[in-house]
Amino acid sequence: MPKAAQKKVKDPEGRMPLTEHLRELRNRLGISVAAILVVTIASLVFAKDIMDFLTAPVPLCDDQSDPDAAAHRCAVLAQNGLTSPFATYFRVSLLVGVIAASPIWLYQFWAFIAPGLHRNEKKYSRAVVSVGVPLFLTGCYFAYWLLPRAIPVLLSFSANDATNFVSVEEVLDITIRLALAFGLSFELPLVLVMLNIGGVLSGKRMLSWWRWMVVGIAVFAAAITPTDLMSMIALQVPVTALYFIACGIALFNDRRRRRRDEEAELADDEASQLDLTPATIEAPERVSSGSLDDNPPRLNGFDDAT
Repeated sequence: MPKAAQKKVKDPEGRMPLTEHLRELRNRLGISVAAILVVTIASLVFAKDIMDFLTAPVPLCDDQSDPDAAAHRCAVLAQNGLTSPFATYFRVSLLVGVIAASPIWLYQFWAFIAPGLHRNEKKYSRAVVSVGVPLFLTGCYFAYWLLPRAIPVLLSFSANDATNFVSVEEVLDITIRLALAFGLSFELPLVLVMLNIGGVLSGKRMLSWWRWMVVGIAVFAAAITPTDLMSMIALQVPVTALYFIACGIALFNDRRRRRRDEEAELADDEASQLDLTPATIEAPERVSSGSLDDNPPRLNGFDDAT
């Protein structure tokens, strides 16, 4: 049969040889990388505007007579070296490319693993994406909201006669690091809920950990945020609230699961519960001839009742 007439039959369960898996992985990685490169090249036009947006939380010293300059609560942005501006320019564009092209490469990742998932696993994975992305973006917003309030506190520790020169690369590093830390922290309730849905953790057990969780969140917030107390509180309060919301969702899911199990019918291979309690056997009843028909049929002188 000619190759043009051959048509591959797709396995409904998504099974394929190893070489087909590798070929599909190569194609999907190629599409993802191409999408990131295209968006990165397009974002080069707006790279300076994006850098201005990311460095906006840094309070700038317009004049040395400024009261903030005298109190060391402002800084001077600097870029050292000939290649540093171009490297930062390209780095910002690549960062925007990865973020802006995330719908494409996330879809490629999903399309690669989806054939091996069951129907309920696909449903839960869609819920993870639809809920996880807003939570991550909310955490990033909190980090960006926090920076203008935390940076002046950090600058206030400068020496009395010093002028603080802050490099753009350092600002980008701390912005990205805090955004990732806050974004991943806001994913904690989603992870707990998924563990509960998978049957790994019960809502009661999750709630019993509340003291350790509150202390652990406080220690993490103190370690990841800058030195001021407000930064720590800004991370600890929403993450703690999300933890208790996750416990409430898990308790509700456990109650719904118990109710469903109680109302569920027996499976085909499941034995029903038998009552093996001994019971009293009643005495047998005598059958009188009057209970038979008046003219019963006879065979060789006997009726069929005998």
